[in-house]
Amino acid sequence: MEHHRLNLRTMTFLIILLGAAMVLFYGWYVQHKCSSVTESNNRVHVLVLTSWRSGSSFLGQVFSQHPSVFYLMEPGWHVWTQLRVGARKTRMAVRDLLQSLFQCDFSVMESYLEQTSHISNLFMWSHSRALCSPPACSLTPRNQISNQTECLKVCGTQGLEGAQDACSTYSYVVLKVCRVLELESLYPLLQDPSLDLHIIHLVRDPRAVVRSKELVFGNFFIDNDMVLEQRNVTVEEVQYEVMREICNSHVRITDRALVNPPPFLEGRYKLVRYEDVAINPLEEINALYEFVGLGMTSTLADWIYRVTHGKKLAPGKEAFQITSRSAADVSQAWRTALPYNKVKRIQDVCKPAMTLLGYRTVNSEKEQKNLDLDLLVPQEPYQLVTSKNGEPQ
Repeated sequence: MEHHRLNLRTMTFLIILLGAAMVLFYGWYVQHKCSSVTESNNRVHVLVLTSWRSGSSFLGQVFSQHPSVFYLMEPGWHVWTQLRVGARKTRMAVRDLLQSLFQCDFSVMESYLEQTSHISNLFMWSHSRALCSPPACSLTPRNQISNQTECLKVCGTQGLEGAQDACSTYSYVVLKVCRVLELESLYPLLQDPSLDLHIIHLVRDPRAVVRSKELVFGNFFIDNDMVLEQRNVTVEEVQYEVMREICNSHVRITDRALVNPPPFLEGRYKLVRYEDVAINPLEEINALYEFVGLGMTSTLADWIYRVTHGKKLAPGKEAFQITSRSAADVSQAWRTALPYNKVKRIQDVCKPAMTLLGYRTVNSEKEQKNLDLDLLVPQEPYQLVTSKNGEPQ
């Protein structure tokens, strides 16, 4: 009888001990969970939303080289090259990929990469200073400007978990995409309480875009098919029809963001023209940093000056590279390189976007080649003066 009472007391003690342990574990779990959510909520997420050949490689580097930023260039490329079913059908897949990467979850990439994936499998991975810096790679200290050539030699063999671990150590995650042609698919990201998402919408004069694309035309066959939803378009018309779709996408995005935007978008969208950055790089980049809460450093200011005030490169040599050259010269190069009949056609297919975004048209070859004629409307596009019938002037 005494033996049974002893067991009962022991069992009671063990039950109490187990209950206490469960209470302690639950408290630890809640604290850890809240800590993780707080850490995620303290991270700022930036999406550079643009189209091809719009100066986005440079603008991406403006963020990538910042010591507080984890940056990836064009993760949507993996979705488009794997699925190839048209931009509309892949927009949700691109959105879900962005959402996971903003949360530093790289497991989503397994659907689009080889089974044994390394950092080097990520599109243009060496453009990310974070993937060339600790903890991803010991090559470049975080407060120094990375060298893509050296990074390619040294830093690509680590698995994707290295990129994921590195991402979680930064207070900013910045992704650059050319493959989102409307805002609506991004609404769930803007409403996600775990994301603090800011959208920077980069645009460029479509005449300059066409000239730049022609220098590296072989890179865009897949993208052209995706933009055109695989419509049967003659070779001669492809570039114009693609530009029509791209220009229309800029109009749709700008309209959604600036004309009666949904409440969750207010204060989280900024439109920037490449030409404004080319003319006043430090002023414009400081404004972008201020928009997302970053501060300029002397190292970055020196680097920005160097890469925007260098010598002009030979045509076609700058495809996705960031090199020192005159940004102002690059922004005007189309005026002497394109024939007027092509310029006129681009203006015809992109007239609504050019009017909205503040790009003046030219009415002759003489006007086109007169570089003293300023074709950039000085006001911000959404502040353009309207005529009596309400149309932008």
